[in-house]
Order: sequence, then C-alpha cells, then structure tokens
Amino acid sequence: MQVCTHDSVWVWRFNMKFFNIKILIITLLLMRPCFADTIPTSSRAEKSIASVLLQLENELKSKKLEYGSPIYIRVFKASNELEMWVKKNQKYELLKTYPICSYSGQLGPKTKEGDYQAPEGFYFVKPSSLNPWSSYHLSFNLGYPNAYERSKGYTGSALMIHGKCVSIGCYAMTDEYMNEIYAMAYG
Repeated sequence: MQVCTHDSVWVWRFNMKFFNIKILIITLLLMRPCFADTIPTSSRAEKSIASVLLQLENELKSKKLEYGSPIYIRVFKASNELEMWVKKNQKYELLKTYPICSYSGQLGPKTKEGDYQAPEGFYFVKPSSLNPWSSYHLSFNLGYPNAYERSKGYTGSALMIHGKCVSIGCYAMTDEYMNEIYAMAYG
C-alpha cells in the first residue's frame, strides 16, 4: 500500500505552569493525493490492523468519523494517557483515550542518549517512520531530537511509541492498544 503525505506526525511540548502539565502531541496527517511517501508493511502489521479494523471502523462510525482521516495524538506523562483525536471537517474530535503501559524517566525533557528519559517536544515524523518489524510488536519513531533539541546539544535516537509494555526511553503501550494506534496511523 502506498500512502502520500504532506505533513505526517507532529509532537509538541507544552509546559503549562498554571496547570503543571507536560504533554506530548503527535499529529499524523495522511493526505491523498500529495507527495509520495511509502508506509512500510509486514504480515504482522497487516494481521494486527485486520484484528482491530472492524471495531475501529464501528467506533469511528458511531462518532461520525472516518477511517483514514488525519489523526492527532496527545501523550500526557503525568496521567499516563495517550489520546487519539480524528479530524472531522476543520477540527479534531476525541476518539479514544488509552492508558500508557510504561514510559521511562520522569516529567521533564530528555537531554542525552542513555538517560532513560521519555522525550517531550515537537517532532516531525514521516509515515515511513512506522516500523512494522519492531522488536516491540509495532512502533513508530518520534524523530527525537528535533532541531531545537539539537541546538541545545540534546542527544538520543530511536525513541518510539511501541507495544510490548516495556520502556527504556519510549512510550510503551499494550500490544492490543498499539494495534489500534498503529491501524489509525496506517489508515
């Protein structure tokens, strides 16, 4: 399957001192037609997507949302939640909130390779960053460090949202939830 993209995944960091909240926001915008960008696939990814697709399509339909629409993901470290938003007309509507199984570190940014800290920031990730061959079920790379973090000398690589419920710097979900998140990103 080939999917085109203009803007793919965005992750934002907000340090809202009034609310004392730090969030990670990812927006996956899959647009057709546009610039060519291939999403990698595997039999594991295809089986995982197929296992949840009917349920997801029913949930989307009940909220008058469409599979394949752009998605927007917010990750809240403090409350261990990942929210899945789907674009409808000119705004995004909340589809579902998932509990994060595990993330490494504490509130605050990742600054160096090996600090076991999950990142907080604003990132751009292409659909080709979806990883259907992940050692952690399915995953996608967040693109850490971004330009701002590189300018500050922050280091690190291969920071993901993935399955298997274990983390050494990533946001880990259960495989069941990752199937749904991955299916929506792939859609």
